[in-house]
Amino acid sequence: MTQLASGVVECVIQRDLDSDSALPVKAVGAQIERMLSLDHDGRGFAAIAKRDPVMDQLQRLAPGLRPPLFHSPYEAAAWSIISARRNATQMTKVRASLCAEHGVAFDISGERVAAFPPPDVLRRITQFPGLDATKISRLHAVAVAASAGALDASHLSLIGADTAMTELQQIPGIGPFYATLITVRAVGFADLAPAEEPRLLAIAGRLYGTGAPMSITEFTKLSEAWAPYRTWASVLLRSTGPLLNN
Repeated sequence: MTQLASGVVECVIQRDLDSDSALPVKAVGAQIERMLSLDHDGRGFAAIAKRDPVMDQLQRLAPGLRPPLFHSPYEAAAWSIISARRNATQMTKVRASLCAEHGVAFDISGERVAAFPPPDVLRRITQFPGLDATKISRLHAVAVAASAGALDASHLSLIGADTAMTELQQIPGIGPFYATLITVRAVGFADLAPAEEPRLLAIAGRLYGTGAPMSITEFTKLSEAWAPYRTWASVLLRSTGPLLNN
């Protein structure tokens, strides 16, 4: 199934790229597959529904849902700094303005879309509306880490989730919560359960328990039945669980 997905992605890329494009098709394809979680065989995830009635209902509500990931761990780390302790809607607008002013713009289906500034550009930004001096300094640290390869998805995948989260916390401004976000929602590990996420614990408690939020221990025990797709199940639970009445 993964081979089929890879072939489809590569065909679409070759169709849409200009014939003289210098972009490496396989590298672009690998990134798209990671972003859409197409680099894992999903048949095992569907099988979880046979032993978990809640997962069965959630998969019926959102058939085929796989975790959509950040474009890169670098962008996930930058978003962690930008959004920390601030309103997400407001900071989404700040990020969009940052992309428009300092990123590379592309025409996609008639729409002008700007990419996030690459590390070398981000390091040269000394001030920007909506970002204070501390956030600017921490964004510079993210750019330095990315330039050194510390935020490369393949590197973080190779060293494993636990080591990745430890390394990520060496970047100023990235604590345990955001290290987990980057690892779970950008690298592409399929079998992690973000047990310290309050909203997820609340949804799990409502659908699997007494209605009160689950403890970390309770959620960790529950998620064992979802292996080796604990990430996918957690994302499905968080995104679709609020639609399900227990």
